[in-house]
Amino acid sequence: MALTLKKDRLTPVVRTTLTADICHKMVGELIRGSWAEGEKIPAERELSQKMGVGRASLREALKALEIMGMIETRLGDGTYVCKRSEFFSRPLLWAIASSSAADARELVEARTVIEVELAGLAAEHATPDDLKQIGEQLDRMIKSKKNPKEFVQADVSFHLAIGRAAANSILMNALNLIRNLMHLWILKAVDSKGVADKACAQHRRVLQAIKNNDRTTARKEMRRHLRDMAEFVPRRPAARKRTGKPADKRS
Repeated sequence: MALTLKKDRLTPVVRTTLTADICHKMVGELIRGSWAEGEKIPAERELSQKMGVGRASLREALKALEIMGMIETRLGDGTYVCKRSEFFSRPLLWAIASSSAADARELVEARTVIEVELAGLAAEHATPDDLKQIGEQLDRMIKSKKNPKEFVQADVSFHLAIGRAAANSILMNALNLIRNLMHLWILKAVDSKGVADKACAQHRRVLQAIKNNDRTTARKEMRRHLRDMAEFVPRRPAARKRTGKPADKRS
């Protein structure tokens, strides 16, 4: 009896371009840490010689890496490695910023999961210097209530300072990525009346709990803060009701 074979789903392998090959190679080197964060990578001429490729293809690959947020080109200076927390953040930011409100809601939920735990860990591990850094960002927020952009930067820095105080590098990297993606909505939220004052008051309670080494209260206050701020995330408009004559019933 002849065996009946399923339709072959395999398709011919598409050849990659030289630029794509260079990009893959460079991504691997950057992720492995061949160059440290903030380190200047070799000039195009040196890279092209070491990799045995033309400078035109290399230049295109470097442009792609810059779009990914892995490297940064400084005119007249050279090309530098970005912070690992920024790797791939730019395309993710574009995707989230243009997606639905439902995706934004999921992002808020993810932020809550990460930051509530970081607040609790900070209450356990924060050093006097950590507490100073967190307090300084809160002071910046209070002083810049009438300057939305400065206020948002201070707000971001406050949460990042808590992340550093938590002494968990993995959660800290996740926080950096999420905070980058949340920046647009935070800026919109502070335009609403009373939000800046409320955020400052809630941040003050979070900081006090961390100072008291009270993990339970730190988590509770951070959860309350994020829950309240989530109300300012754009909601998906309600679907319009269909209008028109109902379909004829047939016997």
